[in-house]
Amino acid sequence: MIRAIQWATGSMGRTSLRRIVDHPEIALAGVFVYNPSKVGVDAGQLARRPETGIFTTNLIDDILATDAHVVIHTPRITLPYDALVDDVVRLLESGKNVISTAGFHWPAAQGANYAGRLQEACLAGGVTLAGVGVNPGLIVERLALAATALCADLEKIDVREMVDASAMASPEFVFGLMGLGTDPAQSDIRAGPLAELYTALFSEVLYFSAHAMGTEVQKILPDHQLTLAPADMVITAGPIAKGTVAATQWRWNCEMVNGVLLSLSILWTADPNLHGGANVGHWTVDITGRPNINMRVDISEADAGAPPSRALSDATVAVAIRTIPDVVAAPPGLFAYQPPAAWRAHFR
Repeated sequence: MIRAIQWATGSMGRTSLRRIVDHPEIALAGVFVYNPSKVGVDAGQLARRPETGIFTTNLIDDILATDAHVVIHTPRITLPYDALVDDVVRLLESGKNVISTAGFHWPAAQGANYAGRLQEACLAGGVTLAGVGVNPGLIVERLALAATALCADLEKIDVREMVDASAMASPEFVFGLMGLGTDPAQSDIRAGPLAELYTALFSEVLYFSAHAMGTEVQKILPDHQLTLAPADMVITAGPIAKGTVAATQWRWNCEMVNGVLLSLSILWTADPNLHGGANVGHWTVDITGRPNINMRVDISEADAGAPPSRALSDATVAVAIRTIPDVVAAPPGLFAYQPPAAWRAHFR
């Protein structure tokens, strides 16, 4: 039985907590929360499950003292990008493997000092750190790159994501981390802290991809675009005034030493109709080479009564949970998770 700690209980964290509680081969060992109102609560209450006898804490020392094999680390990504590193280092040094959905996919992209500190913590604790997710984590690293194996020659990989933010309920996420509703006349977010945050995060995809192709990153050229609201808009998270940001498109064009161009873009929008309609694929992958390859990947929620964002939360957490046995079995150090990982009902 694998003993697991759930770190953070936002929408993603609560989904993960339920999967841990329900899984026949995982025992819940602890729960870390950020919100003081959640402290001392039985984890079953947060997960909408029967009582577990495991009570939440907001003290990292409690978590460090808890006997566990792995921490499922699902906090919201915050400014600056390295804000979460101190906690992760302490978790690793305490002898706990860490599986994070908040970065850590390819730490070397952030430089030797950043990656070295994490590597040293892994070795000190005899454990492994893995960053996982859907994007970053799977779409480019495990789908697009796998498809390039069909190419005799490869020129370009173009990966585009579109996320409909209209039904997202969190103003902090939509207006803060997504940047919707900002006034470009007052602040151009394409050149501010948000741009730095996402460049740090998604550069790890680019460096991972270069390594997988046996090459190196030569140059990364940002090409970020804003779409302004043509009229006053109201979405679930709140109002967006005319002339303020209704969509952000973060794009990086990466030139590899081997001549391949990898273009990665993420479009967050208050209304898909601003960009050609709601039927635009969640992810579109166009590979130019010999032969050309085109893929479209959509994630949708089957339950009409559930929020549409639940599908992506389910997918992200599924990747994290499926990762557990591989990370626990891996040698100490930084682990770029990419082995074949078909769905399984059980770990064994």
